[in-house]
Amino acid sequence: MTTKGKRRRPRQPRRRGPAWERIGHGVYVPAGLDGDERWRAGLAAWAETLPPSATFTGLTAARLHGLWLPPLPDDVPTFVALFESSLRIRRPELRITRHRQAPAATEIDGLRVAPVAEAILACARDLGMLDLVVLIDGALHLEKCTLTDLEAVAATGRPGSPRLREASRSCDQRAESAWESVLRILHTACGIEVEPQVDIHDARGVFIGRADLVVTGTRTLQEYDGAQHRERGQYRRDRTRDADLAKAGYVRHGWMASQVRHDGWQILRAATDALGRELTVDDVRPWWRLLEASLFSKPGTAALRRIWRLPDEQVGESGRQIAA
Repeated sequence: MTTKGKRRRPRQPRRRGPAWERIGHGVYVPAGLDGDERWRAGLAAWAETLPPSATFTGLTAARLHGLWLPPLPDDVPTFVALFESSLRIRRPELRITRHRQAPAATEIDGLRVAPVAEAILACARDLGMLDLVVLIDGALHLEKCTLTDLEAVAATGRPGSPRLREASRSCDQRAESAWESVLRILHTACGIEVEPQVDIHDARGVFIGRADLVVTGTRTLQEYDGAQHRERGQYRRDRTRDADLAKAGYVRHGWMASQVRHDGWQILRAATDALGRELTVDDVRPWWRLLEASLFSKPGTAALRRIWRLPDEQVGESGRQIAA
């Protein structure tokens, strides 16, 4: 059916009963789904109700592209870009931005999705610097886009461009996980130089392993210990590696996610001790500011919930999207 020569997208029928679950006014997904399957079914359902130019963007597109994500609230909204002449839509479950030109899009699982660089620019409207660096590191490491792609969208002057340019100066595609990125920024924000992904050899040139971070000018390693490091087989291999590092004159510190979030002072102290420097409160303040403006902290999450108009009483961090 056409209206004034324009093809209209079919709307979802009225669906009731135990076989369907309502996720928005007139929007349903099959009952019994959970996790990623339910989320993707929800996007397909929303796509049926939105104008044909609607494009998933921001954190929604970042997740579809498989990027590393900061810890997201369970009720994070769905981010959609629309051509500005499209019908006005107000849905509490959606966060909609309008564009003077039809949004650029690629296709994933039959859905219109913003290209990676465009999605990250959309994220830069709201997210803090730490969150953005995680997204950019993941996009570069996974070869989902290039730094040139990001510079091109940041040069457009659209909302989020200044913050994207700033975050791009702190990115490093050598990071191999989101938490490695966070651990690196913890050091560099406080003026401590580190080198990511360094191959370590003993005095005979025998390869021992690759270090997440080496404090520049020292033999001190700062590494992220994810859940896999607590598995029995991996734990045994890690202890053998630690012994080999010690014989070669290296000191390794392994930090868990909770320590990176809450014990930044302790982590930095290990680095400054190796450098023979004192650590002061003023040294750590830049990190605290970055952390508290990010989804890795409760204050940062609460601030974004207000921007996204989510209820305060439902604050909760699933963290399930962080790469180990």
